[in-house]
Amino acid sequence: MIEKRPFDSLGHADHGWLNARHHFSFANYYDPDRMGWGAIRVWNDDEIAANSGFPPHPHRDMEIITYVRTGAITHQDSMGNTGRTGAGDVQVMSAGTGVRHAEYNLEPETTTLFQIWVEPRASGGAPSWGAKPFPKGARSGRFVTLASGYDEDGDALRIRADARVLGATLKAGERATYTVGEGRHAYLVPAIGRIEIDGASFDARDGAALTGGTYEIVAIEDAEIVLVDAD
Repeated sequence: MIEKRPFDSLGHADHGWLNARHHFSFANYYDPDRMGWGAIRVWNDDEIAANSGFPPHPHRDMEIITYVRTGAITHQDSMGNTGRTGAGDVQVMSAGTGVRHAEYNLEPETTTLFQIWVEPRASGGAPSWGAKPFPKGARSGRFVTLASGYDEDGDALRIRADARVLGATLKAGERATYTVGEGRHAYLVPAIGRIEIDGASFDARDGAALTGGTYEIVAIEDAEIVLVDAD
């Protein structure tokens, strides 16, 4: 099954410094049919104005993955971690028993990113943070695991969830396949470029909710794809 969620149908909040679209119910956006997808609870498409950002605020018991599309985000947290994550790269934070963090765009341009929340396999645990560059060339024509809760994905950033975050870059005309296991939930968004999934057309920043099965993804334009596969 493929459920298309067009970009224009997403929840929308414009705070001036933050222009956000919500694939799932979040903050003041509520849709009982879009409360989450399996363990995937949040997928926000954020545009953060230059020299602005999210001031310190708390989280607990959530795996928070940030995929930077353009610009960069600078992270600070109550554990003493700081770091700058640039376009195409990923940072993860396990909120665990509780953490405060801030995410600032200290760049002279708008930063765009996906912020994704996945429910952990168990509550509690010490909070943690990590970031890693993922050269786009390494995922040319195929899906590469960027963050994972599985030991076999040794090169990926660690999250405490039965989930994987994957990325792929496809040139126009290229295709890739992806199999979603029975009973699992996958959510796919092209960060840039138009694609088809089993013949269904998706524009950049549209969402695709997928259930068990094998899907063929074809790039109609050069495309950068992010996919989360979760319980």
